Amino acid sequence: MVRFLIVALSLISTLIVQAQQEMQKDSVPPNGWDTEGNVQLLFNQSAFNAEWTGGGTSSIAGNLTANYHINYRKDRFTWRNTILGNYGLTKVRTDKFPRKTSDRLDVNSIAGLEIKESGFYYSFFLNFRTQFDKGYKFSENAEGETTRTETTHFLSPAYLQAGPGMMYKKNENFVINLAPATSRFIFVDDRFTSGPDYRDGQYFGVDKGESMRFEFGSSLNILANFELLEDVVMSNSINFYKNYLDKPGNIDIDYLMDLEMGINKYLSANLLFQAIYDDNAVAAFQIREVFGVGINYGF
Repeated sequence: MVRFLIVALSLISTLIVQAQQEMQKDSVPPNGWDTEGNVQLLFNQSAFNAEWTGGGTSSIAGNLTANYHINYRKDRFTWRNTILGNYGLTKVRTDKFPRKTSDRLDVNSIAGLEIKESGFYYSFFLNFRTQFDKGYKFSENAEGETTRTETTHFLSPAYLQAGPGMMYKKNENFVINLAPATSRFIFVDDRFTSGPDYRDGQYFGVDKGESMRFEFGSSLNILANFELLEDVVMSNSINFYKNYLDKPGNIDIDYLMDLEMGINKYLSANLLFQAIYDDNAVAAFQIREVFGVGINYGF
């Protein structure tokens, strides 16, 4: 855990330096509303005929990402809103069931009032996060057939965080927000916490028979976007959360990197990487990586 924090802080320092170097031009958006959105489909596929001797299994996978930004500015007041949806499936020919590669619905909102054109803001943020589809645990029965057991679904779990704080905003591509008094709610379906063998906190930290867990702590959110090369853009977001009420020595971490390598207006190669540490879910890092050729549509 300590080693990861050291690596994470080193990464953040690097991102800060690079973001400042790459984003020297501080363009101030005009007053009023500004909206922007993008839809992207990543696709990869492999196929082998019966005579192929090198080994391998045919598979097909797709990952759909949609994001929409709704921003408002009025002199020293800014309000930034982002909606991100991501869903991916893969199907291997020999598997009975398709399996998810990603599933996330994330809504972020942060309002800030600048302090005398200093780049520092009084802020208030809100974050809501859940998933679109059911999640399963896969196993085999006595006959060797693959079976699955539902473990999660839409709004189970769901996370809601909100709190006041201070924000530093160099420009739209580099933002740091610290909220030392953050409320966090974890919502679940109580049928997952009501079994006779259920232990308190076993399912995302929620007690037996309950459908919600309340936490109070501090939150640090960092956004850093920069251009590595021409038409190669890296977007980074990392979120830290510390719960004052239970195991205050633990820190939840959610890091997401999106590397987009432009081919033309409609095509790009994309690499998504995400690392999550949340010991309410599992006391280990959750890692996912998705790479493919993307079809983009901006609006």
